[in-house]
Amino acid sequence: MERQTQRLMEISKVSVFCGARLGNSDKFREDAYTLGETLANENVELIYGGGGLGLMGAVANGALDAGGDVTGIIPTVLVDKEMAHPRVKNMKIVDTMSIRKDMLIDEADAIIILPGGAGTMEEFFQVFVGGQIGHAQKPIALVNTDGYYDSLFDLFESFIENDFLERRFLDLIIKLDSIENVLDELKQFRPVAGRSREDIENGHHD
Repeated sequence: MERQTQRLMEISKVSVFCGARLGNSDKFREDAYTLGETLANENVELIYGGGGLGLMGAVANGALDAGGDVTGIIPTVLVDKEMAHPRVKNMKIVDTMSIRKDMLIDEADAIIILPGGAGTMEEFFQVFVGGQIGHAQKPIALVNTDGYYDSLFDLFESFIENDFLERRFLDLIIKLDSIENVLDELKQFRPVAGRSREDIENGHHD
């Protein structure tokens, strides 16, 4: 019997969550810029937080320099602080950070997480938790540049050991050491069964 070929996801829009600062390693900026270039070269629209600074600015510059489609979503408070990217023509200005976050998630086929701080983690966890409850599961690629997110995965292990997270939900996250082949990895994503009441009541473990 012939083995059935796995059907790949179609990805035309990707939201990138990352820091509004550059961080202390040139590799962070290089990966962000190259990711923007890669999305443009693959005709994938970049959706991001609309900033012109830090890794946000770098990923947008990479896509723009390569002639790609870029959509920025930014709250009024950051526009007022002159943080919007001046080269992004398709800039959606919204009232709050919460609205921006929801739009960044809703408008994308997949999510890519680069290094960032508390804001990046807030965006990541909203997608991750949504996947656990079975709401709009989307592939998440977490780029672990120079081991940046190793401690996050240590925290997940603590969640699992103490029965606050089922191990199967780690399959919602595609952990990558570099951005190479990131789109190919996202296209191979397969949904994970969402949490049920029985899982919680029976202390379900994987």
